[in-house]
Amino acid sequence: MFSSLTTTHRIYSYRYKIMKQRKNYNISGDPQVAIKSGNSSKEENESQKSPAVMEKFIEARETDTVELKRSLTLINGIAIIVGSIIGSGIFLTPAGVYENAQSTWGAIVVWALAGVFSLIGAICFAELGTCITRSGGDYAYILEAFGEFPAFLTLWVTIIIIRPVTAAVVALTFAEYAIRPFFLDAATPQHAPQLLATICLCLLTAINCSSVKLAMKIQDLFTAGKLIALVTIILAGFVYLFLGLAEVDGPSQTLERNSFAAPFDFKGEDFNYPKLSLSVYNGLFAYAGWNYLNFVTAELIDPYRNLPRAIWIGLPLVTIIYVMANIAYFIVLSPAEMILYSNSVAVAFGSKTFGSVQWLIPVFVALSTFGGVNGTLFSSARLFFAGAEDGQLPKVLSFIHVRNFTPVPALLFQCFISILYLATGEVRALINQVSFVLWASTGIAVASLIRLRHTKPDLPRPIRVHISLPIIYIFCTIFIVACSIYADYVNTGIGCLLTLTGVPVYFFMLWMKKGQGDTCSCWDRMVISIQKLLNVIPQEKAEVLL
Repeated sequence: MFSSLTTTHRIYSYRYKIMKQRKNYNISGDPQVAIKSGNSSKEENESQKSPAVMEKFIEARETDTVELKRSLTLINGIAIIVGSIIGSGIFLTPAGVYENAQSTWGAIVVWALAGVFSLIGAICFAELGTCITRSGGDYAYILEAFGEFPAFLTLWVTIIIIRPVTAAVVALTFAEYAIRPFFLDAATPQHAPQLLATICLCLLTAINCSSVKLAMKIQDLFTAGKLIALVTIILAGFVYLFLGLAEVDGPSQTLERNSFAAPFDFKGEDFNYPKLSLSVYNGLFAYAGWNYLNFVTAELIDPYRNLPRAIWIGLPLVTIIYVMANIAYFIVLSPAEMILYSNSVAVAFGSKTFGSVQWLIPVFVALSTFGGVNGTLFSSARLFFAGAEDGQLPKVLSFIHVRNFTPVPALLFQCFISILYLATGEVRALINQVSFVLWASTGIAVASLIRLRHTKPDLPRPIRVHISLPIIYIFCTIFIVACSIYADYVNTGIGCLLTLTGVPVYFFMLWMKKGQGDTCSCWDRMVISIQKLLNVIPQEKAEVLL
C-alpha cells in the first residue's frame, strides 16, 4: 500500500514541477505527459510497478476534473445565509439593543431596520454575485473594481483576524453553552470551554475536508434546528402572554411589569440620542453573515437564479424571526431583567418560561452556534482559496483534494489560526478591534457596484438593482464606521494598524508572483510535500474573473 501511495504522489510531484516550469497549473490527465524529459525514465519505471493503482488513478482523472464543483442547491444557499446569520447574536445582544434604544418599541424598530439594511446590502451583492460568479465575495468585487492593493488589505485582515477570530469566538460560545447544562449548580472547569471549542473546530474542519455534501447536510440540519429553537422561544413567549391575560383577576402582575408595560428606567437622565447609533450597531452585529453565500458562488448551482432567491428568502425570514423573538423576550422580562441579564437574556427568559426544562435554552444556543461555526469555516476557506488563486496568497492554499474536491489546505490553515487565537484567550477583544473593517469592506464592495457600472457598462448583469440602493447602503456604512470610531476610537486605531500590517506582506507576495521567488527550491520541496501529505493538486479549471 505504501508503495502504491508513493507512486501516485510521484506523479503529482513530477507534474507540479512541469507546471511550475510552464507557468501553467492546468494538469493533463494523460499519464504519458511525464515521458517528455530525458530524466523521466525513473518516474516511468516507478509508475509501471503498480498498474492497478495507475489504472484507477487515470480513470478518475479522465472522468472528472479536479475543481470546486457546483453542488450547492437553493436549500443549501438558504441554509448558509440563515445558518451563518443566526449564531449567538440573537441570544446575547437583545439587551444591548434595548438599553441603547431606551424603549421597547424603539428596540423593535432597530431590529427591523437592521434587517432591512442587511437586505439592501444583500440585494446589491446579488447583482455583484451574478455578474462576477467566482468565489471570494467582498474581496473578488473590490479586486475587480479597485485593483489588487485595496483588495489584498481587505483579504489580509479578513483571513488573518476577522474570519479565524469569528470562528474561534462562535466555537467558544458553543462550548460554554454546551457545557452549561452539566454544571447548572457548579463552576465550569477552567479550560473545558477552550478544549471543547478546539474539538468543535477540528471536527467541523475534518468534515469540510472530507465532503462538501456532508458539510451542507450538517448546515441544513443545524439551520433547521436553530429555527425550531427560535420558534419554540417565540411560542413560549406568546403562551406566557395568553396565560397571563386569561387569569380571572385580570392580567398577572408579571405582565404588568414586563418591558411593554413598564417604562424604561432613565435613572433621572434625559433621552440620549447618540446611544441610538450604538443600538443600531448592536443590532447589525446579530445580522453579520448575510454575505457569506457570495463567498461560495462558484459552487452554487445556477447562481443567476439561486443566489437572489436564497437572499430574498433568507434575509426576510431571519428579520421576522429576530423581531418576533425580541417581542417574546419583552413579554416575559421586565426592563430591569433585560439589563441585569444582559449577557444571558435567553437564559433568563428560559428560567421564567421553561421551568424544569430550562436547560433547553443552553442547548438551543449550542445548536445555533455549532451550525454557525460550520458556515463560517465553509465560506471562509473559499476566501483563502480565491486569494491564493489570484497569487495574493501562497498558491498551495488554492489546491484541491483529488477525490473530495475540497480546499483542504485552506481549511486546515484556517483551523490552525483559529486554534491559535483560542489559545491566547483574547479572541473577543480582537474582534472588537477589527469589526469596523468588516463594515468598511462591505461598504467598499457595494461601492464597486457603482464603479463597475461606469468602468464596465457592457458587463452582463442578470440582476440590476436601482442605483439608489447602493448609495443608501454606502451612506449608512459611513455612519456605522463613524459610530464605531466615536464609540471606541482606541480599538478602531488598533484595527487600522492591524490592517496596515498587510502592506509589507502585499509587496512580498507581489515579488513572489512576478517570479522572483521561483528560485526557492526549499519552498518547492515543501509544496510538493504538502501535496503528498494531503493528496491535493492545483484546480484544473481555468476560471476567469468575470
